[in-house]
Amino acid sequence: MVLPPRIARRLGSTRTWIALGVLAPVGMLLVSALMLLDLRRDAWDKAEQTSQNLLQVIERDIARNIEIIDLSLRAVVDNLRVPGVDALSPEMRQLVLFDRAATARDMGAMFVLDENGDGIIDAAQVPSRRVNYADRAYFKAHKARPDLGLHISRPLISRLTGDRTIALSRRIHKADGSFGGIALATLKLSYFSRLFDRIGLGQGGAINLYERDGTRVMRHPYVEADIGVNIAGAPTFERFVREGSGSFVATSVRDGIERHYAFTQVGDLPLVLNVALATADIEAGWRAKAAVISAVVLALCGLTACLSLLFGRELRRRAEMQAELARLSLTDALTGLPNRRRFEGTFEHAWKSARRTGKPLSVLIVDADHFKRYNDNYGHAVGDAVLKGLARCLSTSVHRPDDLVARVGGEEFVVLLPDTDEAGAVRVADKVHAVVASLSVEAARIDPGTVTVSIGLATETGGTFECAEAQHEAADGALYQAKAAGRNRTCVAGRPCAPRPFDEAA
Repeated sequence: MVLPPRIARRLGSTRTWIALGVLAPVGMLLVSALMLLDLRRDAWDKAEQTSQNLLQVIERDIARNIEIIDLSLRAVVDNLRVPGVDALSPEMRQLVLFDRAATARDMGAMFVLDENGDGIIDAAQVPSRRVNYADRAYFKAHKARPDLGLHISRPLISRLTGDRTIALSRRIHKADGSFGGIALATLKLSYFSRLFDRIGLGQGGAINLYERDGTRVMRHPYVEADIGVNIAGAPTFERFVREGSGSFVATSVRDGIERHYAFTQVGDLPLVLNVALATADIEAGWRAKAAVISAVVLALCGLTACLSLLFGRELRRRAEMQAELARLSLTDALTGLPNRRRFEGTFEHAWKSARRTGKPLSVLIVDADHFKRYNDNYGHAVGDAVLKGLARCLSTSVHRPDDLVARVGGEEFVVLLPDTDEAGAVRVADKVHAVVASLSVEAARIDPGTVTVSIGLATETGGTFECAEAQHEAADGALYQAKAAGRNRTCVAGRPCAPRPFDEAA
């Protein structure tokens, strides 16, 4: 492929190759960083998807099993109201009420309790085992609230078997609507343990099932001390209840591990389920890949950097040379003042700013009187000394940072005075005359007062001139008026050139 000449010259330059050598490691680092970020995002997306899938499977299993138990409880309550059930034999009544619900693997006890909390019908045997659960919170809740519906208790220990269980219960109404007891079924927590244990979540992962009041029903991995603990005030649980479902990253109040929490409500039940993956586990695979990729990239960047360093010294040298050339292109070599190019750029910008803001802008054009005599009588060295002296005099006559003194050619200088009206500019011009009057060149026996200057002044005050060039021409015209009026004076554009007090002193 043939490159255009301009591009070929640019690519062929040393500076271009050095720039490529410097940018190459940066490019590699950026590409690697983007790739690592993409890999990290994939790891998190996978964790999010896994969490949501697990959450959905577990939630459906729990909701389905509790629904089955609740249907059995509803059947018991409904069948108790069927005429003739009381007349059946105990064995037949047990079969009608409970069918085969009590044979489920993790089902505990199923009872019908009367209004005193005594067990009157037992799904496990006839006659009923002698139990009384009037002191249980679920019994008291149904007795106090006729509209309670399905009640799920906090984790408790079965008085019959010693197993950890939760109790599911529904109220039984008498014919007159008064409290007639409850239908009760217990579900062993071993059901949740078996369900959760089949799931691998990593070393720091956890599954939690809570009641809406903050009571922990089950946790995986199982720790006995965690069961029944209430975390209602924890920020994570408050967010579970407030948002209903979703995911977020937070630090566990239990063990201080940062985890990604995916959570949902279990069906229409007052239960909250969450699947929590430790962020360290989520990023473990990514970190391993990142370490390998980073090592390779750093090695490549190191090689590239070493090659770039070989060109570094040349780049710095060239940069210094270019900076110096740029400075010299805007500086008068003899006096060290800004040159015409610098003045023209600054003047154009200042003039536009003055027109935009309405602030005044003054320009002084300063020209050495009879300068040719110094060159003819004393030589160019003395002439140069006079010019340098004038440069110092002009520089000491202004003090503001935005004021500009420049040599624009031969013995001609300009003084640019932003935000300065005509009266202020005249004062600066008077100061210039006074300072120049003190200039002397001992080598040529030029005494103070010998060197004088003529000054032309023009001030832009909100539309006086059409452009910057017009203002400059006006100041130049005023300079010629000062020359014609006898020199060693200041003339203002558009006004008669009046004599100044220093004329008499001259």
